[in-house]
Amino acid sequence: MAVILCYGDSNTHGTKPLTQVGKFERHGPGDRWPDVMAAALGPGHTVISEGLPGRTTVHDDVVEGGMRNGLTVLPAILHSHRPIDLMVLMLGTNDLKNRFSVTAFEIARSLERLIVTTRNEIEVNDILLVSPVPVKEAGVQAHAFAGAEARQVGLAEHIAAAAERQGCGFLEAGRHVAVSDVDGIHWEVEAHHAFGAVMAEAVAARL
Repeated sequence: MAVILCYGDSNTHGTKPLTQVGKFERHGPGDRWPDVMAAALGPGHTVISEGLPGRTTVHDDVVEGGMRNGLTVLPAILHSHRPIDLMVLMLGTNDLKNRFSVTAFEIARSLERLIVTTRNEIEVNDILLVSPVPVKEAGVQAHAFAGAEARQVGLAEHIAAAAERQGCGFLEAGRHVAVSDVDGIHWEVEAHHAFGAVMAEAVAARL
């Protein structure tokens, strides 16, 4: 039985595109990409979806609160679900918020810190690092993500380099799906289904 941990943010959680600040809705079970991936992988695989809206790589969010720092909660999650055969790590979107003012290179380096922390905490057979889908400054999220389109330039390349340094797999999500024009951050249900299928192939190839 292969155990796959998907560690991410709202797009792993399955948050629908926002039409109102602070009003969150979620795609139904079976329509979130980890569920789609699990169905495609079939019996013999346990897919654990650990997606938290607003989760960053290593930053405390004093505006949103709620333990959004991905580094802080990571050890507890790892030990809760061990043994883990494959960890899918897709974070970095929320780091692009204006309040954090970090560069694409710094986001990639923060992801490396999560990888190192994971390996220091538990034995994990493999890690697949996924660069997030490029965001758009649109809708009700435009103010929070002001300047994000400029800051994210080169992000996928920096994350690919981080994956190579750490000996991880790499997948560029933006080659397969796009964010919704409604809020420029989250995915429509069709994107979840498409990405779940892509991830099933990528994960099966690494197990």
